[in-house]
Amino acid sequence: MSAASSALVLFSGGQDSTTCLAWALKRFERVETLAFDYGQRHRIELEARLAVRREIVARFPAWAPRLGDDHLIDLGVLGAISETSLTREVAFAVERDGLPNSFVPGRNLAFLVFAGALAWRRGIADLVGGMCETDYSGYPDCRDATMRAMEQALSLGLGRSLRLHTPLMWLDKAETWQLAERLGGDALVDLIAAETHTCYLGERGLRHDWGHGCGICPACTLRARGHAA
Repeated sequence: MSAASSALVLFSGGQDSTTCLAWALKRFERVETLAFDYGQRHRIELEARLAVRREIVARFPAWAPRLGDDHLIDLGVLGAISETSLTREVAFAVERDGLPNSFVPGRNLAFLVFAGALAWRRGIADLVGGMCETDYSGYPDCRDATMRAMEQALSLGLGRSLRLHTPLMWLDKAETWQLAERLGGDALVDLIAAETHTCYLGERGLRHDWGHGCGICPACTLRARGHAA
């Protein structure tokens, strides 16, 4: 398989990364997935992603042959040096610098470095990530400028042209739901609501119209508001 026909999706098992996975499956002949265990409070997403992959194979026979290998990288050291509400049992809050304490410094940068290294080994030239500057909670490593800088740095550092796709960059959550519907119809929207996990607290519990979650953390609030819109 040529590098031009393959993609590696940063796939957490949440709404955004599942939409990005569908986006990639519509465009590339072979798509592999990559997740990271960094000691996140919502580690249940690592289980949800496997369910999402199974359901995509079952519900979308045209995509099933394109879905390739899955990879999981242990980045526990990132969680060990992060004092954030995503890696510690602390309440969600906004810090004095204006950033939410759910911001894990360097997370997306580290993700992309390891994704680039894996893509190099697998002969893949296209990375796909769910970074978004519209509903991004102020995270500086979700900005388009950061992504373009990382694309250039990875291409230079790896000695091979690497393209970084961020299909959600300029979409709000309502538009992300709409994109999922355009990509896979009601079947994909239902899959996202039933199987994906985005709640920062790692709660499944009752299924809402928009999916499972506590309903009050920042991730759930954005997801519910977007679905309603």
